[in-house]
Amino acid sequence: MKNKKKNIKFNNITQIIYSLIIIILLNIIGSFVYTRFDLTTEKRYSLSPATKTLLKKIDDIVYFKIYLEGDDFPAGFKRLSNSTKEMLDEFRAYNSNIQYEFINPNSITDKKQRNDLYKLLVEKGIQPTNLQVKGKGGSSQQVIFPGAEVSYKTQTMTLPLLMDQMGIESENVLNNSIQALEYNISNVIRKLSIKSKPKIAIIEGHGELNNYSMYDITSALSQYYQVERVRIDEKINKLTNRVISDTATTKISNIYKAIIIAKPDSAFSEKDKFIIDQYIMYGGKVLWLIDPVMASMDSLRNSTQTVGLTNELNLADQLFRYGVRLNTNLIMDISALQIPIVTGKVGNQPQTSFLPWYFFPIIMPTANHPIVKNLNAIKTEFVSSIDTIDNGIKKTILLTSSKYSRLVNTPAIIDLAILKKEPEERLYNKSFESVAVLLEGEFVSNFSNRMTSEISQSDKIGFLQKSKPTSMIIISDGDIIKSQFHYSKGYPLPLGYDQYTGQMFGNKEFILNCVNYLCDDSGLISVRSRELKLRMLDKTKIEKSKIQWQVINVVLPIVIVILFGFLMTFMRKHRYTR
Repeated sequence: MKNKKKNIKFNNITQIIYSLIIIILLNIIGSFVYTRFDLTTEKRYSLSPATKTLLKKIDDIVYFKIYLEGDDFPAGFKRLSNSTKEMLDEFRAYNSNIQYEFINPNSITDKKQRNDLYKLLVEKGIQPTNLQVKGKGGSSQQVIFPGAEVSYKTQTMTLPLLMDQMGIESENVLNNSIQALEYNISNVIRKLSIKSKPKIAIIEGHGELNNYSMYDITSALSQYYQVERVRIDEKINKLTNRVISDTATTKISNIYKAIIIAKPDSAFSEKDKFIIDQYIMYGGKVLWLIDPVMASMDSLRNSTQTVGLTNELNLADQLFRYGVRLNTNLIMDISALQIPIVTGKVGNQPQTSFLPWYFFPIIMPTANHPIVKNLNAIKTEFVSSIDTIDNGIKKTILLTSSKYSRLVNTPAIIDLAILKKEPEERLYNKSFESVAVLLEGEFVSNFSNRMTSEISQSDKIGFLQKSKPTSMIIISDGDIIKSQFHYSKGYPLPLGYDQYTGQMFGNKEFILNCVNYLCDDSGLISVRSRELKLRMLDKTKIEKSKIQWQVINVVLPIVIVILFGFLMTFMRKHRYTR
């Protein structure tokens, strides 16, 4: 009996020693070999390869001041705050230069100092949100700032943490904001740490939008790229470089990573088309923002009616060859932007009402593509439908009209009188008409089999009949990239802001995502397609079975403990009575 007890004791001590040795060895190995295990289904705590590559390049402190802090936040904002901290911890696990602190602006007791901080944060671009907070003494209003200030070396930028999404429930907006954390944090680090900005060009010379109309988007793009405005003027070296090598051959390369053609209103010459075509053949990317129909609200200032006519740009054959047809029609949509209309007078004062203008569809992005995933609604003006052509090019529909839309072919009568009538739903029988399409692949030149041998075989011209793998985006609305001008002072407003309704739409983010997708070699934009499942409880079921679950949670553990006690007592008596 004594030997048996000694053996048991010896075995226990041996197991403890072995366990300690294994733990020590694992710690030693862990200090040399770094690894992390993410056991969640959607890989919630795993960073993408693009983000890891970005973090490897950071050689100095990136400091985050997060102003989303407070003890009495609603559950959703606490989750956003905690998720932000967890994501930053993930970033810091791969690079210790990522540092952060959480600041509660409401913790300042001095009212003047607190208001001064509020004002400073707003001036920096961190917008406040008002919350209804329930406390012991009842409900109260609380101002929070769901944003951060990010500093790297000599630069500082702001980082919004809460997304703007029209028509989306607050819980889903919070979940989408959490989904976007990795991309938004990576994106701001990318903007702060970029050393050499690639060049992009905004094409001029065909009546495109001027710099004033594109001031806000140009400023936003300048954080990523060197933005130049270029007139082609039928000069072949405007978009490509031609260098004669030692062997007397001409080496041709593109000057610009991408070009933007924004709302032209006059025809392209065949030479300009050829230069753009060959730019694409050499791997160039293009963002086309084309109005197939000429229509403007300016024509309705002095009249209640105008006509939308075909916009003769001489681009139809080229875009058809690449894989799309821009139809000469206008989309009318039940989901439309409201515009101010004088509907009467009160005394001598005009009475203004806001009525839906069906020629200005509001597009709700629904595709799962990283360009448009979780974007806010996008406003359009006199937009047309797009058909895709089967030509072997990969096509992804990015934006469509709503389920209730209709098509009006040119010449299209545009009459303010429709504002006074309720729309007849039977007429709005066209659903999900395409208005933005991504094309990817190897494109056939629009000038294939059309050139003389003198041109097609010229080493200086370097004509290519088929492109390198490349991509382009075609949008059938030039106004989607155009800023409104302040109605009294005339300065350009932020892209996507509608000064009449006071709403902020997702136009700027959409254009930035388009250009970043076309130009992104790192794959960082793909992080936007990350999806975290929102496992929400059924509130109706909770209310119905509230008492039941309270009883189960309170009583069941006690019953289990009592049963376990009885079982242990029974087993002990049974053992020692033998």
